[in-house]
Amino acid sequence: MQRLDEAQFTDLVAPHRRELHVHCYRLLGSVEDAEEALQDTLLSAWQHHDGFEERSSVRTWLYRIATNRCLDHLRAGRRNPLAAPLRVEPPEPSSTGEVPWLQPLPDELVEPDPAETAEQREALSLAYVRALQLLSPRQRVVLVLREVLQFPASEVAQMLEVTEESVTSALKRARATLKVEQPAEPPPAPRSAEERRVVEAWLDAFRVLDIPRLVDLLTDDAWLRMPPLPFEYHGREAAQRFFTAMHVPGRNDRFVETRANGQPAYGAYSQDPATGLWRGKGLFVMTLSGERIHEVTRFEPAVCALFGLPRTL
Repeated sequence: MQRLDEAQFTDLVAPHRRELHVHCYRLLGSVEDAEEALQDTLLSAWQHHDGFEERSSVRTWLYRIATNRCLDHLRAGRRNPLAAPLRVEPPEPSSTGEVPWLQPLPDELVEPDPAETAEQREALSLAYVRALQLLSPRQRVVLVLREVLQFPASEVAQMLEVTEESVTSALKRARATLKVEQPAEPPPAPRSAEERRVVEAWLDAFRVLDIPRLVDLLTDDAWLRMPPLPFEYHGREAAQRFFTAMHVPGRNDRFVETRANGQPAYGAYSQDPATGLWRGKGLFVMTLSGERIHEVTRFEPAVCALFGLPRTL
């Protein structure tokens, strides 16, 4: 490829920026790490594009760079996130989470692509991205390239500089290992009246911590999670114990709704009695199952900034 000026290069890569960002997020489970990997990818592509011999498409060339930049991030080791302590001692959890470093992806940050298949959109759900983080880096990369993005085994082998047999073996192991928690019923259509009813019912109950109503809205196998804190609560009985322990008399929360990973989400705010300000206490992402809720994942207040939500109201 002949040397391009900056404007020409920008035009060349612009159609692929969104999908490359999503690809990095799937592999890294972090919006911030994905953005860093994307910028590394574009910088490398800019510096070396005149050496691109056009034996493959520009899209494949960019995916090769992005995938290897993500592998570099994974080899460098995970971040060690710090969690703000809970104000109240939590009850005994059902289990300990295995994925401490996970961030939700704002829908507004990466607008959905109408050309994506239903399978590709499902592979952006919080449950799928969480499950990917439990695979080895090589298995994770191969699974996403082959099954989500549908690259042929030969192209994946070229991207990773391995044999096709190695790709096939890694894919087989990844399929056997990947365990995505699927709700018993499909969720309502995004932004539908059905979804709206479930979300409003949950927020009304959560605002005053109406525990019986909250528990009633959960599925029998519901999960409560709060990364990077390791505590997980599975099932209605565990959820009831958690809500009871967390109950603060006289509480009255406010919410700012948003969306993450194609799912309903909201920033929660509690009023500071000393100042009267409503301070952010976390971002909550909901996984719906029919007319009930299969999972609520609470993220640290710092995550709200990724969604353009203020620290105080």
